[in-house]
Amino acid sequence: MTFDLNAYLKERKLLVEEALEHYLPPQKGFYNPIVEAMRYSLFAGGKRLRPILCLAATEIVGGKKETALPVACALEMIHTYSLIHDDLPAMDNDDFRRGKPTNHRVFGEAMAILAGDGLLTEAFYLLTYPDLLAKIPPAQLVWISHLIAQAAGFRGMVSGQVMDLEATGKEIGLEELKAIHDHKTGALIRVAVESGAIIGGGNKTEVEALKEYGTQIGLAFQIVDDVLDIEGNPEDMGKNIGSDEPQQKATYPKLVGLNEAKEMAQTCIKRGIHALKPFGERAMPLKALAQYIIERRG
Repeated sequence: MTFDLNAYLKERKLLVEEALEHYLPPQKGFYNPIVEAMRYSLFAGGKRLRPILCLAATEIVGGKKETALPVACALEMIHTYSLIHDDLPAMDNDDFRRGKPTNHRVFGEAMAILAGDGLLTEAFYLLTYPDLLAKIPPAQLVWISHLIAQAAGFRGMVSGQVMDLEATGKEIGLEELKAIHDHKTGALIRVAVESGAIIGGGNKTEVEALKEYGTQIGLAFQIVDDVLDIEGNPEDMGKNIGSDEPQQKATYPKLVGLNEAKEMAQTCIKRGIHALKPFGERAMPLKALAQYIIERRG
């Protein structure tokens, strides 16, 4: 059985972007300045990997992708907020993101901070929208919101960024680096898959299997990012490369070497795909997405 990943990604990306357009429409008047800055980064491009993973997990357990769309869009809003804040001069001080000037370069630092804040809170506005209650049981929606908040906040992504900052310029061990990557990048990828499985009505075994898949591909994603900062092409990446070493960032290539880092990413992908074994042929999209993560150039 063949699977056309490119066609799948194109169709799902379009679906997500149409939904994002619906949930964050152009605003005039009082809200226009902040919404303009929010939309600038939200619609600047990107793979839409997290929402696509959410939709795929929903379908693998028998749910409908349309039901998961608001949650998928909320995840993309959170991801975009994190990129806006990561690019700020006080953090990574990047000038380009997705091939375009970063938010603070266009709108200024203050507006960029507020645009990130706006996207984060808009995500939870969307997650708690009354119309969702007609499609997702309230208890399920509360649980999903709880998990996403956990992954996005100081128990997940935020603490990963803090650990990354504190490790800069220091010698750290492999377990500490894994913890940084698992929180900084892995947490939001894992919860994208996990929340999708819950929305789709997956049982405990199915949700746990997909959570393990998300954990493994989330770690692989960040390891590949570390590798691409050395080997990547700026045009493919949509941003400057080679910044990790001058900034003395903790990375897998720095700690274990480039080839070993690549092998570790491959191992994570194999573990992730193995976790999908109970789903048989239904897992084809998620298997293909795992391979995409390891083979991507940007």
